[in-house]
Formats: sequence, C-alpha cells, structure tokens
Amino acid sequence: MSVQDAHTKTSVGSGFTSIADATGHFGVYGGRFVPEALMAALDELQTAHAEAKVDPLFQAQLNDLMVNYVGRPSPLTLASRFSEVAGARILLKREDLNHTGSHKINNVLGQGL
Repeated sequence: MSVQDAHTKTSVGSGFTSIADATGHFGVYGGRFVPEALMAALDELQTAHAEAKVDPLFQAQLNDLMVNYVGRPSPLTLASRFSEVAGARILLKREDLNHTGSHKINNVLGQGL
C-alpha cells in the first residue's frame, strides 16, 4: 500500500486513486453513471469547478465566507470539568456554533458558490 500527498493523489491498494481522472475514474473504479440528459449539465459543472479551483477571487470569497460566516475553523473548547473526571485533557470541536447548528453549512456553502 502506498500513500502520496493527500492533496494530490493517494494510491491505496491496487487500482484506486483518490483523485478522479478526466473521465471520472478513480483508477479502475468509477465513471459517470447518470442519464444522458444530465451529461451536458455535468460537463458544464466540471468546467466551472475546474475554473473555480484556480480562480483566486473565488478562493478568496470562499475563504472569507468560511471564516466570517461559517466560523471556520471550528473552535475547540476545553471541557475542564469533564477533563478532571476523565483524567485527560478533553477538547470539544464546536460544530454546534456554526450557522444552522451543525457541520452541514460547510458543504452547503461550497455547493452554493
């Protein structure tokens, strides 16, 4: 089993990579299994995604919204009384402080942009 940089490509076992190629395959796995009526929309989405990934204005807007609207990174709060009882330092990752009260806003914001 080999693992390369997680932000580029990861090989796990044989025939699998964590980054899809231009045809939507993850090594020997994957592809597009959707009705033909959706193919044009998926092609348009793939093009827009490729452009957004390298657009510094888009990335700056996304980062600004994640920090100033969503509250990323989520704050860690020391649970001091729980830590005393448990005999270990316990930190809580406070996703409940996000707008909507859960982690879902992270995905929704990315989808909405």
